[in-house]
Amino acid sequence: MQTDSPQLDQIDADTPLSAEDWCALIEEVGERNGFFEPVGTNHFALFNDDSPTLLVTFETVEGIRAEDPAAMPLGQRVATSRGWSSLTLIARSRTWFRDPEVHAFFDRLVDEAFFEEFDRVVFFGAGMCGYAAAAYSVTAPGATVLLVAPQATLEPARAGWDPRFAGHRRLCFTDRYGYAPDMIEGAGPVFVVYDPRESLDAMHAALFARPFVTRLPCRGAGGDIAGMLDRLEITPAMLRLAAEGRFTAAAFWRLWRARRTDQPYLRDLVTRLGDHGALWRAALVCRNALARLNAPRFARSLAQLDQMLEDEGRALPVRRRRPA
Repeated sequence: MQTDSPQLDQIDADTPLSAEDWCALIEEVGERNGFFEPVGTNHFALFNDDSPTLLVTFETVEGIRAEDPAAMPLGQRVATSRGWSSLTLIARSRTWFRDPEVHAFFDRLVDEAFFEEFDRVVFFGAGMCGYAAAAYSVTAPGATVLLVAPQATLEPARAGWDPRFAGHRRLCFTDRYGYAPDMIEGAGPVFVVYDPRESLDAMHAALFARPFVTRLPCRGAGGDIAGMLDRLEITPAMLRLAAEGRFTAAAFWRLWRARRTDQPYLRDLVTRLGDHGALWRAALVCRNALARLNAPRFARSLAQLDQMLEDEGRALPVRRRRPA
Protein backbone atom coordinates (compact mmCIF):
# COMPACT_ATOMS: atom_id res chain seq x y z
CA MET A 1 0.00 0.00 0.00
CA GLN A 2 1.28 3.48 -0.80
CA THR A 3 2.25 5.36 2.36
CA ASP A 4 0.78 8.64 1.06
CA SER A 5 -2.71 7.15 0.57
CA PRO A 6 -5.39 8.40 2.99
CA GLN A 7 -6.25 6.22 5.97
CA LEU A 8 -9.80 5.27 6.91
CA ASP A 9 -9.97 7.93 9.61
CA GLN A 10 -8.52 10.64 7.36
CA ILE A 11 -11.18 10.70 4.63
CA ASP A 12 -12.39 14.21 3.82
CA ALA A 13 -16.02 13.94 2.75
CA ASP A 14 -15.66 17.12 0.66
CA THR A 15 -12.69 15.84 -1.34
CA PRO A 16 -13.37 13.31 -4.14
CA LEU A 17 -11.44 10.11 -3.60
CA SER A 18 -9.43 8.85 -6.55
CA ALA A 19 -9.84 5.27 -7.74
CA GLU A 20 -6.26 4.54 -6.67
CA ASP A 21 -6.82 5.84 -3.15
CA TRP A 22 -10.13 4.00 -2.90
CA CYS A 23 -8.42 0.73 -3.77
CA ALA A 24 -5.82 1.50 -1.10
CA LEU A 25 -8.61 1.92 1.46
CA ILE A 26 -10.17 -1.37 0.41
CA GLU A 27 -6.81 -3.04 0.80
CA GLU A 28 -6.42 -1.54 4.28
CA VAL A 29 -9.83 -2.87 5.33
CA GLY A 30 -8.87 -6.34 4.15
CA GLU A 31 -5.49 -6.32 5.87
CA ARG A 32 -7.05 -5.24 9.15
CA ASN A 33 -9.85 -7.77 9.27
CA GLY A 34 -9.14 -10.68 6.94
CA PHE A 35 -7.43 -10.40 3.59
CA PHE A 36 -7.27 -8.35 0.41
CA GLU A 37 -6.13 -10.19 -2.68
CA PRO A 38 -5.76 -9.21 -6.35
CA VAL A 39 -7.40 -11.87 -8.51
CA GLY A 40 -5.65 -11.38 -11.83
CA THR A 41 -5.65 -7.88 -13.29
CA ASN A 42 -9.41 -7.40 -13.57
CA HIS A 43 -10.67 -8.43 -10.13
CA PHE A 44 -9.84 -8.39 -6.46
CA ALA A 45 -11.22 -10.04 -3.36
CA LEU A 46 -11.96 -8.52 0.05
CA PHE A 47 -12.55 -10.80 3.04
CA ASN A 48 -13.61 -9.79 6.55
CA ASP A 49 -13.51 -12.58 9.13
CA ASP A 50 -15.99 -11.94 11.94
CA SER A 51 -18.43 -14.82 12.51
CA PRO A 52 -19.72 -18.19 11.20
CA THR A 53 -22.20 -16.34 8.96
CA LEU A 54 -20.75 -15.37 5.58
CA LEU A 55 -22.11 -12.99 2.94
CA VAL A 56 -20.54 -13.55 -0.49
CA THR A 57 -21.27 -10.69 -2.89
CA PHE A 58 -20.14 -9.92 -6.41
CA GLU A 59 -19.83 -6.21 -7.13
CA THR A 60 -18.13 -3.73 -9.47
CA VAL A 61 -15.92 -0.74 -8.76
CA GLU A 62 -18.32 1.47 -10.69
CA GLY A 63 -21.37 0.21 -8.82
CA ILE A 64 -19.81 0.56 -5.38
CA ARG A 65 -18.60 4.13 -5.97
CA ALA A 66 -21.59 5.34 -7.99
CA GLU A 67 -23.02 7.59 -5.27
CA ASP A 68 -20.13 7.80 -2.84
CA PRO A 69 -16.51 7.62 -4.09
CA ALA A 70 -15.42 6.45 -0.63
CA ALA A 71 -18.11 3.78 -0.21
CA MET A 72 -17.30 0.28 0.94
CA PRO A 73 -18.85 -2.71 -0.90
CA LEU A 74 -22.47 -3.47 -0.08
CA GLY A 75 -21.79 -6.95 1.27
CA GLN A 76 -19.02 -5.68 3.53
CA ARG A 77 -21.23 -2.88 4.90
CA VAL A 78 -24.20 -5.15 5.62
CA ALA A 79 -22.04 -7.86 7.19
CA THR A 80 -20.06 -5.43 9.34
CA SER A 81 -23.25 -3.87 10.68
CA ARG A 82 -24.31 -7.31 11.94
CA GLY A 83 -20.95 -8.68 12.98
CA TRP A 84 -20.90 -11.23 10.15
CA SER A 85 -18.12 -12.28 7.81
CA SER A 86 -18.05 -11.12 4.20
CA LEU A 87 -16.29 -12.10 1.01
CA THR A 88 -16.60 -9.59 -1.84
CA LEU A 89 -15.39 -10.26 -5.38
CA ILE A 90 -14.99 -6.93 -7.16
CA ALA A 91 -14.66 -6.47 -10.94
CA ARG A 92 -12.92 -3.46 -12.41
CA SER A 93 -15.05 -3.66 -15.59
CA ARG A 94 -17.76 -5.74 -17.27
CA THR A 95 -16.01 -9.08 -17.15
CA TRP A 96 -18.84 -11.36 -15.95
CA PHE A 97 -16.07 -12.71 -13.67
CA ARG A 98 -15.03 -15.10 -16.44
CA ASP A 99 -11.25 -14.75 -16.02
CA PRO A 100 -9.30 -17.96 -15.36
CA GLU A 101 -7.84 -16.29 -12.28
CA VAL A 102 -11.33 -16.09 -10.77
CA HIS A 103 -11.82 -19.80 -11.49
CA ALA A 104 -8.52 -20.53 -9.77
CA PHE A 105 -9.44 -18.37 -6.79
CA PHE A 106 -12.62 -20.37 -6.14
CA ASP A 107 -10.81 -23.64 -6.85
CA ARG A 108 -8.39 -22.74 -4.08
CA LEU A 109 -11.20 -21.90 -1.66
CA VAL A 110 -12.70 -25.33 -2.32
CA ASP A 111 -9.34 -27.05 -1.82
CA GLU A 112 -8.91 -25.20 1.48
CA ALA A 113 -12.46 -26.10 2.61
CA PHE A 114 -12.98 -22.36 3.09
CA PHE A 115 -16.79 -22.40 2.97
CA GLU A 116 -17.01 -25.36 5.35
CA GLU A 117 -15.85 -23.07 8.16
CA PHE A 118 -19.18 -21.20 8.07
CA ASP A 119 -22.56 -22.24 9.42
CA ARG A 120 -24.54 -20.17 6.89
CA VAL A 121 -23.41 -18.83 3.50
CA VAL A 122 -25.32 -16.41 1.27
CA PHE A 123 -24.36 -15.59 -2.34
CA PHE A 124 -25.71 -12.37 -3.85
CA GLY A 125 -25.38 -10.43 -7.09
CA ALA A 126 -27.37 -8.39 -9.62
CA GLY A 127 -27.18 -8.47 -13.41
CA MET A 128 -23.67 -9.45 -14.43
CA CYS A 129 -22.84 -9.97 -10.76
CA GLY A 130 -25.98 -12.10 -10.40
CA TYR A 131 -24.63 -14.36 -13.10
CA ALA A 132 -21.38 -14.72 -11.13
CA ALA A 133 -23.16 -15.32 -7.81
CA ALA A 134 -25.06 -18.20 -9.38
CA ALA A 135 -22.07 -19.59 -11.28
CA TYR A 136 -19.71 -19.71 -8.29
CA SER A 137 -22.30 -20.76 -5.72
CA VAL A 138 -21.47 -24.34 -6.75
CA THR A 139 -18.36 -24.02 -4.56
CA ALA A 140 -20.50 -23.69 -1.41
CA PRO A 141 -23.13 -26.47 -1.45
CA GLY A 142 -26.25 -25.59 0.50
CA ALA A 143 -25.71 -21.83 0.27
CA THR A 144 -28.68 -19.50 -0.05
CA VAL A 145 -28.49 -17.67 -3.39
CA LEU A 146 -30.16 -14.29 -4.07
CA LEU A 147 -30.10 -13.14 -7.70
CA VAL A 148 -31.47 -9.88 -9.11
CA ALA A 149 -32.12 -9.88 -12.87
CA PRO A 150 -29.21 -12.27 -13.51
CA GLN A 151 -27.99 -13.41 -16.89
CA ALA A 152 -27.86 -17.19 -17.28
CA THR A 153 -25.09 -17.03 -19.89
CA LEU A 154 -23.97 -14.89 -22.81
CA GLU A 155 -23.14 -17.92 -24.96
CA PRO A 156 -24.69 -17.19 -28.39
CA ALA A 157 -25.94 -20.76 -28.78
CA ARG A 158 -28.05 -20.41 -25.62
CA ALA A 159 -28.71 -16.68 -25.35
CA GLY A 160 -28.23 -15.33 -28.83
CA TRP A 161 -31.66 -13.71 -28.47
CA ASP A 162 -30.22 -11.15 -26.02
CA PRO A 163 -28.59 -8.31 -28.01
CA ARG A 164 -27.65 -6.18 -24.98
CA PHE A 165 -24.20 -7.65 -24.44
CA ALA A 166 -23.10 -8.49 -27.97
CA GLY A 167 -19.68 -6.95 -27.38
CA HIS A 168 -19.01 -9.38 -24.52
CA ARG A 169 -19.93 -12.62 -26.27
CA ARG A 170 -16.25 -13.20 -26.91
CA LEU A 171 -16.00 -14.17 -23.23
CA CYS A 172 -16.02 -17.93 -22.76
CA PHE A 173 -19.15 -19.29 -21.10
CA THR A 174 -18.62 -22.93 -22.08
CA ASP A 175 -15.76 -23.90 -19.78
CA ARG A 176 -15.78 -24.32 -15.99
CA TYR A 177 -18.37 -22.41 -13.95
CA GLY A 178 -19.91 -21.51 -17.29
CA TYR A 179 -23.69 -22.01 -17.45
CA ALA A 180 -25.09 -20.41 -14.31
CA PRO A 181 -28.38 -22.40 -14.08
CA ASP A 182 -26.40 -25.64 -13.93
CA MET A 183 -24.13 -24.27 -11.20
CA ILE A 184 -26.96 -23.78 -8.67
CA GLU A 185 -27.85 -27.50 -8.58
CA GLY A 186 -26.12 -27.99 -5.22
CA ALA A 187 -27.40 -24.80 -3.64
CA GLY A 188 -29.96 -24.40 -0.92
CA PRO A 189 -32.88 -22.06 -1.61
CA VAL A 190 -32.39 -19.87 -4.68
CA PHE A 191 -34.37 -16.68 -5.32
CA VAL A 192 -34.51 -14.82 -8.63
CA VAL A 193 -35.92 -11.28 -8.62
CA TYR A 194 -36.88 -9.88 -12.03
CA ASP A 195 -39.46 -7.81 -13.89
CA PRO A 196 -41.60 -10.03 -16.15
CA ARG A 197 -42.35 -6.99 -18.33
CA GLU A 198 -38.64 -6.82 -19.24
CA SER A 199 -38.72 -9.65 -21.75
CA LEU A 200 -34.97 -10.30 -21.90
CA ASP A 201 -34.60 -10.38 -18.12
CA ALA A 202 -37.65 -12.65 -17.92
CA MET A 203 -36.16 -15.04 -20.49
CA HIS A 204 -32.94 -15.31 -18.49
CA ALA A 205 -34.98 -15.85 -15.30
CA ALA A 206 -36.89 -18.67 -17.00
CA LEU A 207 -33.61 -20.51 -17.62
CA PHE A 208 -33.11 -20.75 -13.86
CA ALA A 209 -36.39 -22.66 -13.34
CA ARG A 210 -35.74 -25.50 -10.88
CA PRO A 211 -37.85 -27.03 -8.08
CA PHE A 212 -35.72 -25.26 -5.45
CA VAL A 213 -35.77 -21.89 -7.24
CA THR A 214 -38.31 -19.25 -6.24
CA ARG A 215 -38.85 -16.64 -8.91
CA LEU A 216 -40.06 -13.27 -7.64
CA PRO A 217 -41.65 -11.30 -10.52
CA CYS A 218 -41.76 -7.57 -9.77
CA ARG A 219 -44.00 -6.05 -12.41
CA GLY A 220 -43.14 -2.49 -13.30
CA ALA A 221 -39.69 -2.46 -11.69
CA GLY A 222 -38.11 -1.74 -15.06
CA GLY A 223 -34.75 -2.48 -16.61
CA ASP A 224 -32.77 -1.29 -13.58
CA ILE A 225 -34.46 -3.37 -10.93
CA ALA A 226 -31.27 -3.47 -8.84
CA GLY A 227 -31.23 0.32 -8.78
CA MET A 228 -34.86 0.40 -7.68
CA LEU A 229 -34.22 -2.09 -4.87
CA ASP A 230 -31.30 0.04 -3.72
CA ARG A 231 -33.42 3.21 -3.87
CA LEU A 232 -36.07 1.56 -1.72
CA GLU A 233 -33.35 0.25 0.65
CA ILE A 234 -34.64 -3.28 0.13
CA THR A 235 -31.34 -4.95 -0.78
CA PRO A 236 -29.68 -4.71 2.67
CA ALA A 237 -32.87 -6.05 4.26
CA MET A 238 -32.88 -8.98 1.82
CA LEU A 239 -29.30 -9.84 2.73
CA ARG A 240 -29.97 -9.57 6.45
CA LEU A 241 -33.00 -11.87 6.24
CA ALA A 242 -31.11 -14.39 4.09
CA ALA A 243 -28.15 -14.43 6.47
CA GLU A 244 -30.57 -15.10 9.35
CA GLY A 245 -32.29 -17.90 7.43
CA ARG A 246 -35.55 -15.93 7.29
CA PHE A 247 -35.72 -14.87 3.64
CA THR A 248 -38.85 -16.21 1.93
CA ALA A 249 -41.15 -15.12 -0.87
CA ALA A 250 -43.57 -13.74 1.72
CA ALA A 251 -40.78 -11.75 3.36
CA PHE A 252 -39.79 -10.29 0.01
CA TRP A 253 -43.32 -9.26 -0.87
CA ARG A 254 -43.55 -7.41 2.44
CA LEU A 255 -40.38 -5.52 1.56
CA TRP A 256 -41.62 -4.89 -1.98
CA ARG A 257 -44.56 -2.91 -0.60
CA ALA A 258 -42.10 -0.04 -0.17
CA ARG A 259 -42.70 0.75 -3.85
CA ARG A 260 -46.01 2.30 -2.81
CA THR A 261 -44.06 5.33 -1.57
CA ASP A 262 -41.62 5.48 -4.49
CA GLN A 263 -42.60 8.39 -6.70
CA PRO A 264 -40.57 7.32 -9.78
CA TYR A 265 -42.30 3.93 -9.69
CA LEU A 266 -45.73 5.52 -9.23
CA ARG A 267 -45.15 8.04 -12.04
CA ASP A 268 -44.15 5.25 -14.38
CA LEU A 269 -47.22 3.25 -13.33
CA VAL A 270 -49.52 6.21 -14.09
CA THR A 271 -47.86 6.69 -17.49
CA ARG A 272 -48.20 3.01 -18.41
CA LEU A 273 -51.84 2.91 -17.35
CA GLY A 274 -52.56 6.04 -19.35
CA ASP A 275 -50.78 4.71 -22.42
CA HIS A 276 -52.99 1.60 -22.27
CA GLY A 277 -56.17 3.63 -21.92
CA ALA A 278 -56.75 2.71 -18.28
CA LEU A 279 -57.58 6.30 -17.33
CA TRP A 280 -59.76 5.31 -14.38
CA ARG A 281 -57.01 3.23 -12.77
CA ALA A 282 -54.37 5.88 -13.49
CA ALA A 283 -56.54 8.49 -11.77
CA LEU A 284 -57.04 6.23 -8.76
CA VAL A 285 -53.25 5.79 -8.45
CA CYS A 286 -52.79 9.57 -8.56
CA ARG A 287 -55.45 10.15 -5.93
CA ASN A 288 -54.01 7.47 -3.66
CA ALA A 289 -50.50 8.93 -4.00
CA LEU A 290 -51.75 12.43 -3.16
CA ALA A 291 -53.43 11.11 -0.01
CA ARG A 292 -50.17 9.59 1.24
CA LEU A 293 -47.31 11.62 -0.24
CA ASN A 294 -46.19 15.17 -0.80
CA ALA A 295 -46.40 14.84 -4.57
CA PRO A 296 -47.62 17.95 -6.49
CA ARG A 297 -46.96 16.31 -9.86
CA PHE A 298 -49.68 13.79 -9.15
CA ALA A 299 -52.14 16.64 -8.53
CA ARG A 300 -51.50 17.95 -12.06
CA SER A 301 -51.81 14.46 -13.51
CA LEU A 302 -55.01 13.85 -11.59
CA ALA A 303 -56.54 17.09 -12.88
CA GLN A 304 -55.73 16.09 -16.47
CA LEU A 305 -57.11 12.58 -15.97
CA ASP A 306 -60.28 13.93 -14.32
CA GLN A 307 -60.86 16.13 -17.36
CA MET A 308 -60.30 13.22 -19.74
CA LEU A 309 -62.73 11.06 -17.76
CA GLU A 310 -65.28 13.90 -17.74
CA ASP A 311 -64.99 14.16 -21.53
CA GLU A 312 -65.91 10.47 -21.66
CA GLY A 313 -68.87 11.03 -19.31
CA ARG A 314 -67.19 9.30 -16.38
CA ALA A 315 -65.92 10.39 -12.98
CA LEU A 316 -64.12 8.90 -10.03
CA PRO A 317 -66.30 7.89 -7.08
CA VAL A 318 -66.38 10.26 -4.13
CA ARG A 319 -63.61 9.35 -1.73
CA ARG A 320 -65.08 7.98 1.47
CA ARG A 321 -63.86 9.44 4.73
CA ARG A 322 -62.84 6.96 7.36
CA PRO A 323 -64.80 7.27 10.62
CA ALA A 324 -62.94 9.02 13.40
